[in-house]
Amino acid sequence: MGGNMAKMMKQVQKMQAEMAKMQEELGNRTVESTAGGGVVKAVANGKLEVLAVEIKPEAVDPEDVEMLQDLILTAVNEALRKAQEMMTTEMGKLTGGLNIPGLF
Repeated sequence: MGGNMAKMMKQVQKMQAEMAKMQEELGNRTVESTAGGGVVKAVANGKLEVLAVEIKPEAVDPEDVEMLQDLILTAVNEALRKAQEMMTTEMGKLTGGLNIPGLF
C-alpha cells in the first residue's frame, strides 16, 4: 500500500509542475474581443489580465459617452470570458477532466 501512495504522490507532484508550467504559458497567450462592429477591442491574457483596450475614433461621441462605456465593458468582459475558457480548456487537458475545486 505504501508503494502505491508514493507513486500517487509522484504523479501529483508531476501534475503540479505541469500545471505551473501551463499557467506560465497561458500568461503569455492572449485572446481578444471586439464590440460595436470592431470599434472597441480588448485583449486579455491567460492570467485574466486585461492587456489592452483599443478604441477607434469613430466610437467616441461626446453626446453618447454611455454607449462607449457599454462597448468597452462588453469587449473587456468577453475577452476575460474567452481567457477563462482558454485556461479551463488547457488545464482540463492536464487534469484529464478532473474537477478539483480551487485548482484554477
